[in-house]
Amino acid sequence: MEEGERSPLLSQGTGCWEEPLPGSSRSGLAPQEDQVRRAGPGGDPASSLPWESSCLKYLTFLSNFLFSLLGLLALAIGLWGLAVKGSLGSSGGTALPEDPLLGLALGGLAVSAVSLAGCLGALCENACLLHCFSGGLIAFLALEAVVGALLVAFWGPLQDGLESTLRAAITHYQDDPDLHFLIDQVQLGLQCCGVSSYRDWTWNLDLNCSSPEAQACSLPASCCLSPGEDGGAANDPCGFRAPGLDEGAAPRRVHLVGCGPPLRWWLRAKVRGAGAYAIAVVAVQGVELLLAARLVQALAVRQGMVESPRTAGSQRSSAQLAQA
Repeated sequence: MEEGERSPLLSQGTGCWEEPLPGSSRSGLAPQEDQVRRAGPGGDPASSLPWESSCLKYLTFLSNFLFSLLGLLALAIGLWGLAVKGSLGSSGGTALPEDPLLGLALGGLAVSAVSLAGCLGALCENACLLHCFSGGLIAFLALEAVVGALLVAFWGPLQDGLESTLRAAITHYQDDPDLHFLIDQVQLGLQCCGVSSYRDWTWNLDLNCSSPEAQACSLPASCCLSPGEDGGAANDPCGFRAPGLDEGAAPRRVHLVGCGPPLRWWLRAKVRGAGAYAIAVVAVQGVELLLAARLVQALAVRQGMVESPRTAGSQRSSAQLAQA
């Protein structure tokens, strides 16, 4: 048989090589599957993400990396403060030490954990970590909404109870170092003394003139017109015997204005700035949540592109076996 007559027969036989049709890949795979196979070993999604999704990925990574650093910094400052003050070892048998720095440490731990989940989820393209990050952000937003609602609802009673709170703080001035520091900063910053006047410090049993202590009948150095550079002592000569001074001699040594009205005015002036800061924080968290959702959606689309050619290939193999 001639050569030209054998070619059609050979092309119809089983197990013989056939010329691939124009437009089809040499490997017999669909163009979409062949493109996914060329993306990397096992269909590595790194090079298959479009540039928009890649921008989302690295933007989410960088923003969460910065927030994780801030959270770790807050955690370190809180733990350092607790260690320096000895609050971790002197909890008095309670489950947790009662210290404001504990809130800073726990807040830094929560922020750093959620931010690290978003950072690693974006970098490794892990949808599970991104879902955990989104859940943490939603929990933060819910907590902030509850706190904001409580502040708005109880803002009036908080202002009305400000003076009673200051009186309680003056009474326990020596009992808590944090309270001691806070009262001194308020009196130094607002240039005031006591709640309504400097004579309110007679409520403190250690500073009262009838007290047997060495610092009796004195005022804190923060009440003085010219406190020492180092903060002075509780029985600083400026404040010594000041509660017994008459109205003519006291203005030359201590502040006469109480801290109640100035502190209320200061809070009213700062409430707008605090509200703007809270809105900015919520907006940033909302943008972070939107970026994470868009990235998860892009990963889901990419995963569907990877699985679709494999499913089509398995269906074609099953059809060929059925025909055979």
